[in-house]
Amino acid sequence: MNHPSAATLGDLARLVNGRLVGDADTLISSVHPLDDAVPGCLTLADNDQRAKSLTDSPAAAAVAPADCDLGALPGILVDDVHQAFAAIVSHFRPARVREPISRHPRAVIADTATIDPTAQVLAGAVIGEDADVGPGVVIHSNTVVGAGCRIGAGTQLFANVTLYDDVTIGQRCLVHSGAVIGAHGFGYSQQDGSHVLSAQLGSVEIGDDVDVGAGATIDRGVYGPTRIGSGTKIDNLVQIAHNCQIGRHNLICSQVGIAGSTSTGDYVVMGGQVGVRDHVTIGDGAVLGAMAGVSNHVAAGARMLGAPAVPERVQKLQFAAIAKLPALRKEFRQLRQLVAEMQASLDDSTADQEPPASAERAA
Repeated sequence: MNHPSAATLGDLARLVNGRLVGDADTLISSVHPLDDAVPGCLTLADNDQRAKSLTDSPAAAAVAPADCDLGALPGILVDDVHQAFAAIVSHFRPARVREPISRHPRAVIADTATIDPTAQVLAGAVIGEDADVGPGVVIHSNTVVGAGCRIGAGTQLFANVTLYDDVTIGQRCLVHSGAVIGAHGFGYSQQDGSHVLSAQLGSVEIGDDVDVGAGATIDRGVYGPTRIGSGTKIDNLVQIAHNCQIGRHNLICSQVGIAGSTSTGDYVVMGGQVGVRDHVTIGDGAVLGAMAGVSNHVAAGARMLGAPAVPERVQKLQFAAIAKLPALRKEFRQLRQLVAEMQASLDDSTADQEPPASAERAA
């Protein structure tokens, strides 16, 4: 793959439609994050604090926000620094061009499968009976597409993905390595002292523009489909159980576990390691903070933290109270000691005021 060896700062400013600061002929030989900057590179300073550290950086120039002061360092000022920097990185590191191979000779494709002529099936992939692979789909090495699966146009299944039978995936989806879609759900009944697998006769339906991270698992429904709405992004190592109905444009971060028959609205966000119990409904736009344990329904727009999850405001008050516990414990000990001393003093005073027993008998 041929990479551009160098570019002028002026050329890169035109590439991203940015405002040039300094010498347009400054030669840029590479791009690096600020912490890894080397002489001759273009780096990124996405806020004023990082821009101040450019004085100690060996970088030749920087991309920065439009209102940022780069001092004496040449640079490119833009409205969206990350979008501009990504475009420049892509210029220096263009995507690998894959030689088009419609069907690799070492792929195993069932006779009844339908593969669009523009789709690519790479070495070691297996396509089952009656599967339908749409235009521009890329199925990478050692991926298994089960019988009856439907894969929409422009979707990529990376290496070692497993689709069980009858999974439907929409258009322009990305399914990363190690993902397993359509496995049996974790449903058992106890019969004669043994755990017996319940019926798992449903499927999985994934909408358009969905990303499924590496090692993520989405179980098939019991009788109907488990659904993932269009635009939803699922991080690595996420577990979505049978019968879940995930809405559109959700963001589900790494190590989230969603138990069976849970439903989410649109634009729900779940932080890392969130756990959601079964048969729970989470409303549109709700945000579940990292490691939240959700055991009840969540209203639309709610922001929940903690385990068990409570509204963000309540959890912040609890956090503040917990932080004060050491001081409160010390204060309590002091008060308890003070009360003990006062009680002892009161007992002594009462004893001094009582008449002697001999005086009582004389009376």
